[in-house]
Amino acid sequence: MTCRASSSGLRVAVIGATGLVGRTLVRILGERSFPVGHLQLFASPRSAGEQIAAFGGPVQVLPLDSDIGQAVTGRGEDGAARRTDIAFFAAGEPLSSRFAPDMAARGTLVIDKSAAFRSDAGVPLVVPEVNIASARGHTLIANPNCATIPLAVLLAPIRRAFGLQWVSVSTYQSVSGAGRHALDGFHRELAGAPPAGAFPRQIAGNVFPENGTFDGEGHAEEERKIAAELRKILGQADLRVSATSVRVPVAVGHAEAVAFQTEAKVSREDLASVLARAPGIRFLDGCGYESPAQVAGRDDVSVGRLRADLAHPGAFLAWVACDNLRKGAATNAVQIAEAMLGLPHASTHASAPPAELSRNP
Repeated sequence: MTCRASSSGLRVAVIGATGLVGRTLVRILGERSFPVGHLQLFASPRSAGEQIAAFGGPVQVLPLDSDIGQAVTGRGEDGAARRTDIAFFAAGEPLSSRFAPDMAARGTLVIDKSAAFRSDAGVPLVVPEVNIASARGHTLIANPNCATIPLAVLLAPIRRAFGLQWVSVSTYQSVSGAGRHALDGFHRELAGAPPAGAFPRQIAGNVFPENGTFDGEGHAEEERKIAAELRKILGQADLRVSATSVRVPVAVGHAEAVAFQTEAKVSREDLASVLARAPGIRFLDGCGYESPAQVAGRDDVSVGRLRADLAHPGAFLAWVACDNLRKGAATNAVQIAEAMLGLPHASTHASAPPAELSRNP
């Protein structure tokens, strides 16, 4: 079963539609009135047959088969093959690596949420507010890590205005960033069940600075991703970046404590003026800030507590919060598609997070 939202809209496929990001993506397509005419949803055989509400009606999830590229092509009423216009991949690296390049080569605009192509020099890594120009002429586009996106949104306007010497960030990343299995296990832990193995340690009532495998110098995989992706998005290969990634017992919403130093000598007021006008940012001046519970269900990046770094003259500190499933993943992907198609820029939307995601202790 497919959904026709518009008789003249685009053919859109979501691969990995029953995961947290996939479901959020389908919901955001509807919220932003994306011009979908024909929608196909795909997931593992275990989830095939589920019904997901989209554009006012139920859409049945189809099973991922041995050739998803052929499956999403489909045929028109005259029997001729019809190319899918846009495919959003949210199903992990193996599937993206196998099928995304071939679909992109056929002319489908492919926006991939996995890490499969983020470090590929030939694939743009895009945050629309920062570097959408890098995507022009490409049909395969990578969506960055959910912790890198808000950091790039914060730092890009600062870098454009004043340059950047270095960045140091500690991220406080919610359970939903690790997927539905992790989130379900978290809720079971809160109810008294033992850890289910989604994380290296118990997450309920706990925090730990381990997110991915450690390298020989003690840096975790997530920390390496943040540094490499930020340099690529900002187009500054020599930017000094250090990161500490911490998993926290929160259902949805990432937060980050950021330190940075600009090339030019600036005042706090200079920075505040730039951030107050920057696209995609909700800037809270003075001592204002927002927590993950406050940003859940929103598409902007909240920036607050901007102040001088007393340990490093000329540097500054800030606090960032962002819904990791929306702007940190699904909304960013939809915004890329909107920009690539030349659609009128949609305003930032806000909605309450689904009940299963909102139980932040």
